[in-house]
Amino acid sequence: MTIQTPVEANERVYPTPKVPAIAICLDGCEPEYLDVAIAKGLMPNLKRMREEGTDRLAHSVIPSFTNPNNLSIATGRPPIVHGICGNYLIDPDTGEEVMMNDVRFLRAPTIFSQFYDAGFRVAMVTAKDKLRALLGAGLKFDEGRAVAFSSERSGETTLEEHGIDNASKWLGMDVPEVYSAELSEFVFAAGVKLLKEFKPDVMYLSTTDYIQHKFAPDQKGALDFYAMFDRYLGELNALGAAIVVTADHGMKPKHLADGSPSVVYVQDLMDEWLGKDAARVILPITDPYVVHHGALGSFATAYLPDGADQGDIIAKLKATSGITHVMTKAEAIEQFELPGDRIGDIVMVSGENICIGTSEHRHDLAALKEPLRSHGGLTEQEVPFIVNRVIDLPNQPVLRNFDAFFYATTAAAQ
Repeated sequence: MTIQTPVEANERVYPTPKVPAIAICLDGCEPEYLDVAIAKGLMPNLKRMREEGTDRLAHSVIPSFTNPNNLSIATGRPPIVHGICGNYLIDPDTGEEVMMNDVRFLRAPTIFSQFYDAGFRVAMVTAKDKLRALLGAGLKFDEGRAVAFSSERSGETTLEEHGIDNASKWLGMDVPEVYSAELSEFVFAAGVKLLKEFKPDVMYLSTTDYIQHKFAPDQKGALDFYAMFDRYLGELNALGAAIVVTADHGMKPKHLADGSPSVVYVQDLMDEWLGKDAARVILPITDPYVVHHGALGSFATAYLPDGADQGDIIAKLKATSGITHVMTKAEAIEQFELPGDRIGDIVMVSGENICIGTSEHRHDLAALKEPLRSHGGLTEQEVPFIVNRVIDLPNQPVLRNFDAFFYATTAAAQ
C-alpha cells in the first residue's frame, strides 16, 4: 500500500513503512549544539547515527519560527500550501491580531491524518499544547489507532480527545513546568513508551526551545539537555525504528556586548515616518510563552496605510542598520512561499545578531534573565537532518526540514 497526499502542489507518494517511521523535531536546534555535545562525548548515539547513517544539513521554512515549520514538517509542504505562516497574525477575515493555533487556519491535511485514513497507527507528542490541535487535525481517537497530546497538558488528556487517558499518570512522570527541560524530556520518554506499547507506524515528537533560548551550545544547561536527549534516542534506535532528527529552526545570540537585547523597533520608525499607528507591524514570533524571547525575533511584516509610498518605506528600512532584507508582499510570496492573504504589504528580516521589535514600550523584557537568543530569519534557517539509515539525500537548500517524513518512511520501507 502507498499513501498519496491529496495536496496537488508537489504531490508525493509516501512508502509503506516496514518498521516505525519517526521524525523528531528538536526545537531551536542550531547545528552547533549537536557538534559541541558530540565533541564533548555526550551524544554517543547521535554520533553513531551520523557515522553509520546519513548526515546532512537542511533548510527550514521562513519565517524560521515554531508553528510554520512544525506544520511544514507535518504536511510536507511550505506555508503557501498549509497556510500557517507564523505563531501570530492579523486575521484577514476580522482584522484582529490573533494566535494562529486554531485548526481553521490550516489549509492542508497533515501526513498523520493521511496515514491514519489509510489504516495506519499514528502517534504524536508535542511539548506545548499550542501545536497539539493543529498537528492532530483529522485524527480520530475512537478506533484506538491514534494518540496525540502535549507534555504541557498531559495530566488532562482523555481517550476521546487525545487517544489516551491521563498521559502523565500513564507515563509515571509529573506534568512538567512549561519553562523547563523536563517539558521536552517528557516528549522523549512518552515516545519510547508509545513505541513499545502503542506500536505506531508513524510517530512525531516535537520539543520546546526553552533551553536553546536560554543557553549557548557550550553552556552546561544545553550540554545536559542534549546528553539527556541522546539517551532516549538510543532507546528509540534500539527498538528498530527508522528515525529522522531535524529541527524547526536554529538559534542565534541577539544581544549587545553588555547582554542587553539588540533590537530595531520598527513600529517606532513607522510612527516617525507615517504618523502614530498609521502602519501596523506584526511579529509572527509572538505566542503565549514570551518569557524566554520577549516576542523578539528576526522576521516581521508590516501593513501600510492607503496612500503610503511603499517604495520610500522600503528604501528607508533597507537603510536601517540591522535590517538585511526588505521585500514587497509579492516578493515574499515568491521567495519564501508564504500565503499572501496572511502577510502585510512589506516583509522584513534582520541579521544574525539583532531582532525586530514593534515599539520599545510594548516589549516587557524584565523576564529575560539571560542575554537574548532568538530566531526567525535566514541566519536561523540551517538545521540538522540526520537519518539512522543509509539513504540517498540531497543537501541544503534542496533538502528541507519538511522532507522529514518522506525520508523517514523511505528509510522505514527499506
